Amino acid sequence: MRRGNIIKLAALVLLVALAVAFSIQPLTDTTKGIPLGLDLRGGVHLVLQAEPGTDGKAITKDEMDKAKAIISKRVNDLGVSEPYIQADYAKNRIIVDLAGIQDPDKAVSVLKTTAKLTFRDPQGNVVLQGEELKDARAGQNQRGEYVVNLTFSPDGTKKFADLTTKFVKQNISIYLDDKMLQNPNVNEPITNGQAEITGYSSLEDAANYAVLFRSGSLPVSMTIAEKRQVGASLGVDSLNKSIKAGIYGLVFILLFMLAFYRLPGLVANFTLVVFALIALWALWLFRAVLTLPGIAGFVLSIGMAVDLNIIVYERIKEELRLGKSLRAAVEAGFSRAFITVFDSNITTMFAAATLFFLGTGSIKGFAITLGIGIIASLFTAITFTRMVLRWIVGISPRMSSFWFGVRREA
Repeated sequence: MRRGNIIKLAALVLLVALAVAFSIQPLTDTTKGIPLGLDLRGGVHLVLQAEPGTDGKAITKDEMDKAKAIISKRVNDLGVSEPYIQADYAKNRIIVDLAGIQDPDKAVSVLKTTAKLTFRDPQGNVVLQGEELKDARAGQNQRGEYVVNLTFSPDGTKKFADLTTKFVKQNISIYLDDKMLQNPNVNEPITNGQAEITGYSSLEDAANYAVLFRSGSLPVSMTIAEKRQVGASLGVDSLNKSIKAGIYGLVFILLFMLAFYRLPGLVANFTLVVFALIALWALWLFRAVLTLPGIAGFVLSIGMAVDLNIIVYERIKEELRLGKSLRAAVEAGFSRAFITVFDSNITTMFAAATLFFLGTGSIKGFAITLGIGIIASLFTAITFTRMVLRWIVGISPRMSSFWFGVRREA
């Protein structure tokens, strides 16, 4: 029994050490690791203000929802990872945070453009709407020109065929937001619903227009109410300061637990490593964006994990002072502290859930890391710590209570 517990403890320590070693690279990878938010990675914060039309009608919630969906699609097509997009219906605004964006001005122009695409005959009459466009993709043709390939819907295919048949050897203008984009000459009727727009300076230029075409037109025009750029250096500086503060706090906690609770304190410190692994891998798995408030939530959850251990250990010490054996004190300590531990964490979990569903942006980040931390701390304090202490007691059931922070009475 004793030898088996020693082997179990040694294997567990080795397993956790290997887990830490193999977790560093994937968790800290700049592209595939835990995503960093705007305040840590740098990027741009935008507030897009919806403007009412010339008819003076109020902007509806449906229009705001559609605008948000279209902007979200444009952001995804731009390749921005982990964006934050939120509609403020009271002020008719859409808030967009783009972390790691390299060219903010280009992103702004793509996002706020109304992108109302129309095809007009030589007399300037609108004969085809952008809604009848099924898809638009950037590429290169056989001559090496950068192009946008258009695919029309069934109705659009018929209209475009009639249009190109009627105006062979004439120009059909393509407008974007009442600004002429192209004025191509129709060489022959196009009846298959496939068209090609040429004249782009680069593949990236063509791709940006393709994003606008296929994402659809915004139901309302948008202006930039606020634009704030966060430099990457500022984000890195914030991250470094947060890490440094976290290390100082963690070292203090480890020394306190070791000095005050001795052997259980050592177990608690070991448990914190397991807790951190579980919480960080959960953040990675759910692709939760880590922000400064998120780091605060993680640090708070570390404190709660330590607090759970303290509650249990104090209960064990009380049982030892009552004269119980080490094994009985450990079992009674966990059993009697469970309700207190569970109740306190459930109430905090409700608070985290409220912040997540009612909060926005960084508040949600705080709630996510706090919620994950609570679940991880409950598991490590109630299950993992108990298992390790049982193994230790099994190795030496008659060890002095001094090692559990209880002095012998004279």
